[in-house]
Amino acid sequence: MTTTRASTTHSVASRDGTSIGYTSSGAGRPLVVVHGTSADHRRWGSVRPLLEAGRAVHAVDRRGRGLSGDGAHYSIEREYEDVAAVVDAVAEADGTGVDVMGHSYGALCVLGAAALTSRARRIVLYEPPADAGGLARPEVLDELDALLTQGRRSDAVASFFRTVVGVPERELELIRALPTWHDRTAAAHTIARELRSSGGYRLDPQRVRAVTAPVLLLLGGESPAPFRSGTEQVARTLPDARVGILPGQQHIAMDTAPELFAEAVDSFLADAGE
Repeated sequence: MTTTRASTTHSVASRDGTSIGYTSSGAGRPLVVVHGTSADHRRWGSVRPLLEAGRAVHAVDRRGRGLSGDGAHYSIEREYEDVAAVVDAVAEADGTGVDVMGHSYGALCVLGAAALTSRARRIVLYEPPADAGGLARPEVLDELDALLTQGRRSDAVASFFRTVVGVPERELELIRALPTWHDRTAAAHTIARELRSSGGYRLDPQRVRAVTAPVLLLLGGESPAPFRSGTEQVARTLPDARVGILPGQQHIAMDTAPELFAEAVDSFLADAGE
């Protein structure tokens, strides 16, 4: 374990032996946060100070980037195991249930992990792309592959945000200006494999119905249709779920409206005792 500024760095071995790293900061009830595609644990920087109010935040680097290793063969099921391993490690260290939050592809990883661990207390899923088949079009993947082959990592990340996430240019400029843009370009090689995985993703009703923890699904009020339909599909399948709308927002409210985002998360996570 190493310490940098106000955070500590940890790692845990996933089921296949891959080392999964995460940073921890704050104090209080534990919250594990899982980033989406093209990101790493630093993507929570805009909202992390707000989430740390009375809470210990544990931000995961998913496999293939940052503090984490990678396996020889990729599948989203390995990501489920990775997140479950972190949740179990945090729960064991704290001796309590763990709140878990995932964004976009990371929300799919959290949803799958929740069926593998009994230590998740409450869960927040922000726009899980459960209906993303139309987002991972062959021409989109071909363009990403070509840009990465040419070493144009920054252009690949920008293309992902424009063509897949549907981020308006004004929001893309905001994302580019954040310190995390460098981290996104460093993780650019993981974009295509995660798009291919989400494009072939099919919601498993039996697995999802095994998740008994209360779940909040967050949805931007102006998010594109595939994110709306995916969120609604997950909400219909879970046994204990509610949908919260973030007015005026799309897919990155933690950057465009961090106070609004944190308020929605805080309200849900505080709405229960042990």
